[in-house]
Amino acid sequence: MNFNHLMNAQFFPMPGASNPHVQTILPRLVRRKVMLEPHWQRLTLPDGDFVDLAWSEPPEAARHKPRVVLFHGLEGNFYSPYAHGLLNAWRQQGWLGVVMHFRGCSGEPNKMQRIYHSGETEDARFFLHWLRETHGSQPTAAVGVSLGGNMLACYLGQEGDAAPLEAAVIVSAPLMLEPCSDRLEQGVSRIYQRYLLNLLKQNAARKLRRYPGTLPLDLPALNRIRRLREFDDAITSRLHGFSDAVDYYRRCSAMPLLPQIKVPTLIIHAKDDPFMTPDVIPQPGSLPSNIEYQLTEFGGHVGFVGGSLKQPQMWLEQRIPAWLAPYLEQKS
Repeated sequence: MNFNHLMNAQFFPMPGASNPHVQTILPRLVRRKVMLEPHWQRLTLPDGDFVDLAWSEPPEAARHKPRVVLFHGLEGNFYSPYAHGLLNAWRQQGWLGVVMHFRGCSGEPNKMQRIYHSGETEDARFFLHWLRETHGSQPTAAVGVSLGGNMLACYLGQEGDAAPLEAAVIVSAPLMLEPCSDRLEQGVSRIYQRYLLNLLKQNAARKLRRYPGTLPLDLPALNRIRRLREFDDAITSRLHGFSDAVDYYRRCSAMPLLPQIKVPTLIIHAKDDPFMTPDVIPQPGSLPSNIEYQLTEFGGHVGFVGGSLKQPQMWLEQRIPAWLAPYLEQKS
């Protein structure tokens, strides 16, 4: 372990800002300014739909560089504070970064009778193989945040040794979906449910107006939805072959797949994450030796803001590059 790795390995919250809700909200205040101008590309999928890619620079000009792929959270995108912050950190490291937007998350509705969800790994699988075939076999890592972290863990468990990745990082992932869904219906966490549900409904309404008939309900029915579980019952499960939300949650939780992961992987959770419950914490001894699990006392949900008010520090932008560097910068 190098010195930088040791320096960045522990998280200390900003003094006076250890509250989980403050940590969860702080990145939106600290990262108001977008850190870089992305290079956009639209990638056509095998079924005729598309995903949009936001690169840290034109990939054709960076074929020699190590690469890091980011899979964002629920209704996230390049403009999410952690996304452009991490891409900028990777660019400063001399790496090529790219956000693969899930279907419908880049500002334009997707065309088909499907969206994305916590266990939908087909698009990530297609993209990662396309990346290698199109831009060569440079060392590549993937980082998944929140929903994207659960999806990435599912993918890694499904692929085992076949994943075309040198390493992976999973941040604030709801590895057991049903308990996390329950948590978002309790106490202060209901604020996050309302916020996320509003984003989902706005996105679904855009899709219905642009492509009528691509969702299994109409606008009045969509407007009546009041809980994330209702959304997953009415839309997510019905579009993707699950009997209901509970069936979806149980079949797409990544926790049971963690022992099958073969790629070196770092999992980061905050013990005070207001989206989570202790159910997402793996049992001691249940993880293979290639998975490093870090449970911090503080950090909230994808927060992890340290430093001071005058000089805030986004710990993930230090911790993740430092941990990935040995895998992406191997000397031949």
